Amino acid sequence: MPDKEEKIELESTPLDEANRRMSSYPTEPEPMGCIEFIATACSILLFIVTLPISLCLSFKVVQEYERAVIFRLGRLRKGGARGPGIFFILPCIDTYCKVDLRTVSFDVPPQEVLSKDSVTVCVDAVIYYRVREPLAAVVNVNNYSHSTRLLAATTLRNVLGTRNLAEILSEREAISHTMQTALDEATDPWGVKVERVEMKDVRLPLQLQRAMAAEAEAAQASDVIAESPAALQLRYLQTLNTISAEKNSTIIFPLPLDIVTPFLARGSEL
Repeated sequence: MPDKEEKIELESTPLDEANRRMSSYPTEPEPMGCIEFIATACSILLFIVTLPISLCLSFKVVQEYERAVIFRLGRLRKGGARGPGIFFILPCIDTYCKVDLRTVSFDVPPQEVLSKDSVTVCVDAVIYYRVREPLAAVVNVNNYSHSTRLLAATTLRNVLGTRNLAEILSEREAISHTMQTALDEATDPWGVKVERVEMKDVRLPLQLQRAMAAEAEAAQASDVIAESPAALQLRYLQTLNTISAEKNSTIIFPLPLDIVTPFLARGSEL
């Protein structure tokens, strides 16, 4: 019996996804109209007449970390982004835009966010991203850097708005991963890859900080008092000192139980 053919599905890579998106851009030049043909011919003639000066204006250099997207009379040139190395443009009719492929980081301005349990917190973060598709970064969005910054601020508020205060303070890594996934999906049509998101600082309101500090001090004091009877007596004296410092018309003076107990025992005998 013939062996059955097994179909193996290969996992798609970012390069494969980029190639699929590249297929949506024109790969074959459209037929030139009469005006475009005349403009191109005049540009070539101007290049020849102004030699060798035109060589300095027509040859451009793209660095290893850059790519150049070229337009001719407003249309995207065949072949996609150029670089690295030297490329040629015709004067007057060709324009180009350089795109930096290196990783860029920026700080998200502090955002005041209302958490799920109605607590206002101020959070800031840092975003790391890079351009992986130069054509999409130029053609699909006006300013990919500015758009990514605005989207990062809104995403930070939206994600933190679904968490309570305890989760915001204790689950920073999970929140950062959620933000990275949301930003990466939103910026994918722009050719931007969000590599990392880090929450820098979470600032609480001053009153809430004092309340949390007082709660922590009270919990620590209760543990100390439970371990040492002398600490309870010291706490008793501190309470009397605090009461006497205030100008109160009525002061309730508590008596220790070891002093009152003998009198209670005699009263019960009578």
